[in-house]
Amino acid sequence: MPDSEANKWLEKIQQSQKGKLKIYIGMSAGVGKSYRMLQEAHTLLRNGINVKVGYIETHNRKETEALVDGLPVIPRRKVFYKGKELDELDVQAILLLQPDVVIVDELAHTNIPGSKNEKRWQDVIDILEAGIDVITAVNIQHIESINEDVRDITGVEVAERVPDKLLQMADEVVNIDLTADELITRLKEGKIYDHSKVQQALQNFFKPEKILQLRELALKEVAGQVERKVDYEVTAKDRPWKHERFLACISTSHEIAQRIIRKTGRLASYYNSQWYVLYVQTPKESLDKIQLASQRHLINNFKTATELGGEVLQIKHSNIAKAIMEIVVEKQITTVCIGKPHLNLFQVILRTNVFNQLLKTLSANDVDLIILS
Repeated sequence: MPDSEANKWLEKIQQSQKGKLKIYIGMSAGVGKSYRMLQEAHTLLRNGINVKVGYIETHNRKETEALVDGLPVIPRRKVFYKGKELDELDVQAILLLQPDVVIVDELAHTNIPGSKNEKRWQDVIDILEAGIDVITAVNIQHIESINEDVRDITGVEVAERVPDKLLQMADEVVNIDLTADELITRLKEGKIYDHSKVQQALQNFFKPEKILQLRELALKEVAGQVERKVDYEVTAKDRPWKHERFLACISTSHEIAQRIIRKTGRLASYYNSQWYVLYVQTPKESLDKIQLASQRHLINNFKTATELGGEVLQIKHSNIAKAIMEIVVEKQITTVCIGKPHLNLFQVILRTNVFNQLLKTLSANDVDLIILS
């Protein structure tokens, strides 16, 4: 990587020794995220920074493996699971050694059962809280709030995901960009996967039209992060910053609720704002009356909301619209997000005056209403 980019990061480290986070994002495997992190590690090392490699995944790529030479590597933690010896990031060793900067690859990785944290991104938060700077990497398909977009493009449901709050925490988000042709050339040259896997990859994930759409997602994500940073750190100095607060209203309908949560989380991420997920438990939805499957879905929805950085509000009320109005006032909400099937708007308007009351409350408090598809 260019020394100038590493030097900029070096300046940030010297300004504050507490938990800086830098994330490299790529549209897919093989674009060069690990390679760039190792290049940066060499630059930091030459500048006298105590940098260590906590975890790097070379995927047996010769160019990447060659860059590991000369860097101080923290040995991985050996774990036995189902009769196999597996390697994991050794968080305790990192905390004990207290380097200035640590390289941690594969941010979306799921840890072996029995580890302190379920996910590697949680390990990264522990490291940051200890005052150690982290440089890490993730593919765009692992970002939680755009999971559905990725599934629509690739036809694959990505199981390992990283909450958007990690991107919001980051001091730097850098996109590693290649054209579709460049990426496919790297694939055919055996620089991404073993030659035996190339044809299968070309017929599935590495189709040009899929790569192009994933590239667009990656570029938009990083552009959005930069725009938010400009708004928050530059533009806000010249004018009062309006603090947006979003409220996602969900029901027990799992797929609809997941969509509302993800879209609201995406909006909140864009505005770098606080947001809530509201579930109103009516008398007919008491725990002894709803099915166990619905209860499990509800718990999963709450977990998704929390991982995306939202605060879950679960209240009992006989009237959903009135409950929304109360929370809007109490939490000083600026935008309410609901799903079309959640509140049958036409029935509410025709049969009761509650929806009109809701609209008046939202209007009086200068609150926007977004009806999500």
